[in-house]
Amino acid sequence: MLPLDCAVLVAAPPTLYRQGLLTTLLDHWPGLAITLTTDAQALVPLLRRQRFALAVLDSALAGPSLPRLLGQLQLPHTQQPVLVLTPPRLSPGSRQSLLRQGVALLLPHHTSPLEVVATIRPWLTGETGGARSGPPAAPARPVSPPTPFSPRELDVLRLVVADRCNREIAQQLSLSIRTVESHRRALLQKAGARTLVGLAVQAVRAGWVPA
Repeated sequence: MLPLDCAVLVAAPPTLYRQGLLTTLLDHWPGLAITLTTDAQALVPLLRRQRFALAVLDSALAGPSLPRLLGQLQLPHTQQPVLVLTPPRLSPGSRQSLLRQGVALLLPHHTSPLEVVATIRPWLTGETGGARSGPPAAPARPVSPPTPFSPRELDVLRLVVADRCNREIAQQLSLSIRTVESHRRALLQKAGARTLVGLAVQAVRAGWVPA
């Protein structure tokens, strides 16, 4: 359970991945207060006005370079926990530099929204006690991984992984094609995937559906 005043700041460009992350966060914690910005320059005044349980910063956000932006935020002084979604290929030197600037958590861009939720859970529930950590270990996968999907979305996902087209899915599940299309859009958003191929690969890897 989250504290009543728990709030998260998400600074990220308007992408399908961001929408999937927001949807997954609210699916897990419906009462979570989320402040959203696409303006890197707005981060400093936002963090001066309010302390968040966690600030999620997408390094793809337009504006100053990431090191310069972190310097403006003065994280070692403010002790504001920040998770940075980093480029896929981040050198060890760059990683250490970000940690020295006070970043609490680092995750690569390809991390699924579910894995992001698993990683930040202790920060939102207060289990960390506010202590900073180095690069997080990958979240352990349970035997039956939880998913952000509804039972009907999982039905559609299984058929997407089986390479069924919209018409075939609609016939098998007794749905309209428009409803199937709506479920597929929701699946892409919640998984943070850009394509159905990427969604299928992620679904199998995460254990949401059998291979």
